[in-house]
Amino acid sequence: MQRRPLSTDISIAPIMLGTNIFGLNCNEADAHRLLDRFVERGFNAVDTADCYPHHSMTGKPGPNGALSEEIIGRWIAKTGRRDALAISTKVGEWQARRGLSAANIEAAVEDSLRRLQTDHIDVYFAHIADPDTPQEETMHAFDRLVKSGKVRILGASHYPVPLLEEALTVSRDQGLARYEVLQPGYNLHDREPFESVLLPIVQRHGMGVVPYFGLASGFLSGKYRSQADLEGRMRGGMVAHYLTPRGLAILDALDEVAARTGATPAKVAIAWLIAQPGVTAPIVSATSIAQLDDLLDAADIVLSDEHLALLDRASAPQPAA
Repeated sequence: MQRRPLSTDISIAPIMLGTNIFGLNCNEADAHRLLDRFVERGFNAVDTADCYPHHSMTGKPGPNGALSEEIIGRWIAKTGRRDALAISTKVGEWQARRGLSAANIEAAVEDSLRRLQTDHIDVYFAHIADPDTPQEETMHAFDRLVKSGKVRILGASHYPVPLLEEALTVSRDQGLARYEVLQPGYNLHDREPFESVLLPIVQRHGMGVVPYFGLASGFLSGKYRSQADLEGRMRGGMVAHYLTPRGLAILDALDEVAARTGATPAKVAIAWLIAQPGVTAPIVSATSIAQLDDLLDAADIVLSDEHLALLDRASAPQPAA
């Protein structure tokens, strides 16, 4: 399988495994089986965060942070396969380690290294921007981690464009390690603001892109086509706003391409993301081997120009009223 450059130092397979559900609705034994299968199939990039999982995903009492990293760490200890993974984790959003002050970053990275049972993190993300901490302080702290070898490269997620540009400028002007990877929300339905605002930035700076919400909270799988389909569903509230004429037209286009290619709508939606300019690898999550295999198969789908045009027409962003 051909790997894609995430930076000048790291290449990854074209799909990244999201682990925000590890320890929540995916227990440790199942999570380890998913990691086994993921690596067995030739994939290597895994995304986690110090705040994963969070019980707010279910709306019920439950775990709040740390478990996902711990589960991955115990898999590494059990298998000895640290070299098989390019691990991304994050700092800044978890209430226990909130913000991007130098002191918080320096403490949080040690916590993550311990939980992951590793001596380095491949990609360390600023999970959310911290407008109360100067960009110089944040980037100097991150730079020290890169120079020490505890972190290979840096990434940014949930960063407003002005602060992202400021951080990149600070790194350039002061000779510091910079954000090499962006993690935006992006999928066939939610194409903005990535395409018009963020894509020019990542292309100008040569950044990697690992989008989350590749299936729009499951909507692009085709499971939800009416209000009745949402009743009693955990993600009902997250999906309801997609049930519009445009959303349903996108599902129709996915159905048509799926029928032509012999794939599922979910595979086609992920394959569309893989084919987009600037995208290195979309993030996918799964709770079973069958579900994981289905999503990973998207890496083998080559959508024709006709297929891409059909999907692009149906999902073309609508101008603001």
